[in-house]
Amino acid sequence: MHKMKTFMLMFALFIVFIFLGGAIAGEDGMVMAFIFALGINFLSYWHSDKIAIKMTKAKPLSEQEAPEIHDMVRRLSNKARIPMPKIYITPSSQPNAFATGRNPANGVVAVTRGIVNLLNRDELEGVIAHELAHIKNRDTLISTIAAVMAGALAFLARMGRYRMIFGRRRRNNDGGALLQIAAMILAPLAAVIIKMAISRSREYLADQEGARIAGKPDGLANALQKMQRHVHGKQMKVNEATSHMFILNPFSGRGGMTKLFSSHPPTEERIQKLRTMR
Repeated sequence: MHKMKTFMLMFALFIVFIFLGGAIAGEDGMVMAFIFALGINFLSYWHSDKIAIKMTKAKPLSEQEAPEIHDMVRRLSNKARIPMPKIYITPSSQPNAFATGRNPANGVVAVTRGIVNLLNRDELEGVIAHELAHIKNRDTLISTIAAVMAGALAFLARMGRYRMIFGRRRRNNDGGALLQIAAMILAPLAAVIIKMAISRSREYLADQEGARIAGKPDGLANALQKMQRHVHGKQMKVNEATSHMFILNPFSGRGGMTKLFSSHPPTEERIQKLRTMR
């Protein structure tokens, strides 16, 4: 179900790009914006693991330092049928974890000091299995594609503003100018909403896949419950651009319209869905 939802959201993002992008800058402008966004995000995708590690200040976690974690990741990777990823640890006391890497052969799983100290074995297995599911499902690739479209639309909106300020105003008497203004406002907003919806859908999918890999849905559910109680009380010094990678958003807001712009689904809903998988 979540795979189909992701496909539909990606298709919706493409439609927004075609129609509203055309209204803002025309066909030539769309092509230029798409190539520009594609280039930036291609570099980000190719070096996603290095960028994420640097931005989160993660360090390699050797097998000598944490033999149990290495054994856990190795065993769960075999169950997921993917190569064992590199393992990193971040110094934050906030309980959290993330995965990155452009494909399963270049996967990285990182955990915080806080999560290692907080969770028991079954709970930590659930979290690591969730991150392995992200690697297996190539979520870095999917998020990059969504970022290309959203970035291109933001670039088009900027182009449109410059054209209206510095360009010739030849269409003041028709609805063309109003359509362009509406598209400049709505296109980036729609792109961000759809991009965040894609991210939330992938989190649900990683929860389900991770629970199957670990074989214990309650492990991940209990982990999320524990982490939710601690994540708001402890600051995490990372770049906000990396927030979508973490199992829980380290900068999460609560309620209201923020749900539309959140990269993660409500934790309570995730826990409830996992409980039904028993």
